[in-house]
Amino acid sequence: MKILFMFFLSVALFATDLTIEVKKKVESLPSLALEDASINYDNTFKMRFFKALFADMNVISLFNVDKHRRLTYFNATSTVAANKDMDYVVRYKLFEDDSGKLNVAMKLIHNGNSVFAKNYKISKKSAYVFLSHAIAYDINKYMGGDDIGWIKKRVVFANIVAPKKSEIVIADYTLTYRHVILKGGFNIFPKWANQRQDAIYYTALGDTKPTLKYFDIRKGKIRSVATSDGMIVCSDVSKDGKRLLVTMAPSSQPDIYLYSVADRSFKRLTRYGGIDVGGQFLGKDKIVFISDRLGYPNIFEKKLSSSSVEQLVYYGKTNSACSVHGNYIVYEARESSNAFSKNTFNLHLISLQSDFIRRLTATGINQFPRFSDDGDAILFIKNYKNQSAIGVIRLGYNKNYLFPITHGRIQSLDW
Repeated sequence: MKILFMFFLSVALFATDLTIEVKKKVESLPSLALEDASINYDNTFKMRFFKALFADMNVISLFNVDKHRRLTYFNATSTVAANKDMDYVVRYKLFEDDSGKLNVAMKLIHNGNSVFAKNYKISKKSAYVFLSHAIAYDINKYMGGDDIGWIKKRVVFANIVAPKKSEIVIADYTLTYRHVILKGGFNIFPKWANQRQDAIYYTALGDTKPTLKYFDIRKGKIRSVATSDGMIVCSDVSKDGKRLLVTMAPSSQPDIYLYSVADRSFKRLTRYGGIDVGGQFLGKDKIVFISDRLGYPNIFEKKLSSSSVEQLVYYGKTNSACSVHGNYIVYEARESSNAFSKNTFNLHLISLQSDFIRRLTATGINQFPRFSDDGDAILFIKNYKNQSAIGVIRLGYNKNYLFPITHGRIQSLDW
């Protein structure tokens, strides 16, 4: 897995406002090297694991990670000579047990001593990248880093494979591991149905009418939730999984509806003759959504109990996608004023408690921003010079990491 780095060398000045930045030198980070002591598997697979772990150790943003893979024995009494000046060394051993499961033994070495060690196991060799993510999570926790539970969570996305044909895929955050859970037909806009990530909502376009469906992944059962003549898309699910924000267009113009899972009822939230789409929950009693009320897509806020709306974003044209976490909103904005030329679409971060705007990307077309559950990271898709990548932005460290997408075209994703 090849990783591309795009560093913005700054971090938040105040923990209470991530839109304010100050310069920080990367050179102040401790150095770290990786030593491979694997005893099973071929060199191709061992190199894949090394690259995955190298990427993860960079993404946790606590080390300057050496790019070289050096070989050793797991019980060697000292690090390899080339790593003698490293502050930390991660030594790991891949091996297969009697049941054929992939095992990883790992230890973190500091000043010649093992300061942290743990063993990991997974049934499917193809899911090896999740062991890498688990190692990075544990080392980050040992080092006292901010919680990065998101690194172990799964991503669900729709992959366009042919005209009006798609697959719904579950992946890790780098899209290295991919598992197709639904194929056949044109199924798009997947959305996790709960925090356990064992069910999704998605839109099926192969039926007589666009249909919102619920897929229980563990049981393999699918049921229809609702249909609409124009369109129907679940754009957000409340944290308790009891409410959905759904865009529907039963009378040709899309509006935002609140759906109650318990009683299977809809409540219309917006009434506008243009376009209202992409609702996101903002706390328990407000929503954020995209509307063309100004003649171009922009981001608005409204209370669930009120018909009045308020404009939230005053920078950028065609603000066509957003994600919400707490008092922060990340949104996509077109930088050019010419709708017919090659444009740059960048991601921006705003706080509802200040007037600051922080630009998170600088080039290309950046789409589908999604906050992690804890707000520590943002996942997005980047298209630049005919290449696509999945991007991860660490907001607290102001670093941006890119993982190339090698096949398919992503229609939408959820984290």
